Amino acid sequence: MYRVFEALDELVAIVEEARGIPPTRSCIVPRGDVLELLDDVRDALPGELDDAQDVLDHRDKIVSDARSAAEFTVTSANEQSEQTIGSAREEADRILADAKAHADRMVAEASAHADHLVATAQEEAERVVADGNAEFEAVTGRARIESERMIEAGKASYERSVAEGRAEQERMVTQTEVVRAAHAESARLIDGAHEEADRLRDECDHYVDSTLAQFEETLNNTLRTVGRGRHQLRSGAGVPDYAAEFRR
Repeated sequence: MYRVFEALDELVAIVEEARGIPPTRSCIVPRGDVLELLDDVRDALPGELDDAQDVLDHRDKIVSDARSAAEFTVTSANEQSEQTIGSAREEADRILADAKAHADRMVAEASAHADHLVATAQEEAERVVADGNAEFEAVTGRARIESERMIEAGKASYERSVAEGRAEQERMVTQTEVVRAAHAESARLIDGAHEEADRLRDECDHYVDSTLAQFEETLNNTLRTVGRGRHQLRSGAGVPDYAAEFRR
């Protein structure tokens, strides 16, 4: 193709330097030189045109291959993104379900333990009250019998028996404090179990939120990579290396 332009430049130079024929605008040019240059142009043009056509055909094939590769890459990236999103959602659902099951199990175990303590404390309290009532009745009966028997023995003996009965009664009232302490302990255990369950739920929510945030960052990086690839294709910069982008 260079020879074509060179021959044309020589033809222009010959015409510009040719001697004019007054008063016309015609000129005298060397026929042999002009014909030789025209032969050179004619001989050079077909090969150069064929080469140019080959370049154009090759360019179209390159553009077509690049477009096909870009479409395949974008499709693969979309499929991979959908798979990644699905896997992340399944993993998040599984983690959340495990955390909820663990928290429910802890609450159930704490409630069962508290119910057992309450039931045990109630049984113990009922037994102590029953024993106290029986003993109180027995002591009161003995005191009454003794007081009746000792009335004739004098006022001093009677008052001593009544004092003993009252002391026994106060002791039985003191034992009822055990029942109240058992109720207070069971309430404390139940509150502790609920606080532990709330803490586990908070830890689970924090873990799920951090996992989704990491996945969101990965997805945003993937979308930015695909966007840069599409921009490069539209600007004619060639097919981007998506594998290198994803490795980064």
